[in-house]
Amino acid sequence: MKDKIMVFVYGTLRKHERNHHFLENERCFAEQAWMNGRLMESNSGLPFLEVSKEGKVFGELYEVSFIRLQHLDWLEDYEGPGKDNLYDRLVQRVYTNTGSYDAFVYVAPSGGKLEDMKAIKGGDWRVHRFRKEKAKYIYFAYASCMDHERFKSSGVDHLFQNIKGCGTLRGYSLRFTKKSYDGGRADIVEEGGVVEGKVYEVSQEGLDYLYMREGVGLDIYRPALVDIEINGNTVENVVTFIVVDKDEETAPPVHYLEEILRGGSGLLSDAYMQELKDRLEVNFHLKIE
Repeated sequence: MKDKIMVFVYGTLRKHERNHHFLENERCFAEQAWMNGRLMESNSGLPFLEVSKEGKVFGELYEVSFIRLQHLDWLEDYEGPGKDNLYDRLVQRVYTNTGSYDAFVYVAPSGGKLEDMKAIKGGDWRVHRFRKEKAKYIYFAYASCMDHERFKSSGVDHLFQNIKGCGTLRGYSLRFTKKSYDGGRADIVEEGGVVEGKVYEVSQEGLDYLYMREGVGLDIYRPALVDIEINGNTVENVVTFIVVDKDEETAPPVHYLEEILRGGSGLLSDAYMQELKDRLEVNFHLKIE
């Protein structure tokens, strides 16, 4: 047996969830992983994954030892194939921004009472719980939502007055992976790198506006929780938005780039802003002064 085993987790074993200590010393291979299926919640508040060709469930992919896998079996009340398990353990295809992998995942047992469970829209357990528990949110904007003029023209600038500063997101790169009618729109891709952005504290009303603007109900962008740094301090459970179905990178329109650069000016680091301009010129032959 291999020394390390891939495991995909989508519920209480994820970062900052109550059972994450079982994995805190294991390597997180990807924190924006996903697989096909439906995310469900039992009457007792437990997450279950129903394997299906329809839908996506988001979670984290870890490399664990065989001993750690046995600990997870105990936690998930899995005794083996054909047993009276709370969860079954299957091998499923799991996708990341850098490739796809076969991994173990704990799923709703066949014949389980899924009809007694409710589906979790969006397929992200952490976001589902976070929205129920919070009235205010820390929000990381990395593209046109840094631009106050856009908020003002939409009549929502009063919802985005509480600026916490410049945030740094490590392990991700800024890409333009969403094709629109006039060019690419920004995305963060978990492939290494650093993304800087403007950090706000927003109300429920502000977050609802962002869900509408980012097309969450249309599965264009999805909300995700990330950890960022502000002035060298780590801030956990920060809301941001990630493209659901990524296209090949496409050159963004100039008016969109102007919003990004205007929004980041005076807050994001000069080095980051210059690196962005250089990459736009090299990749898309766009020279922005």
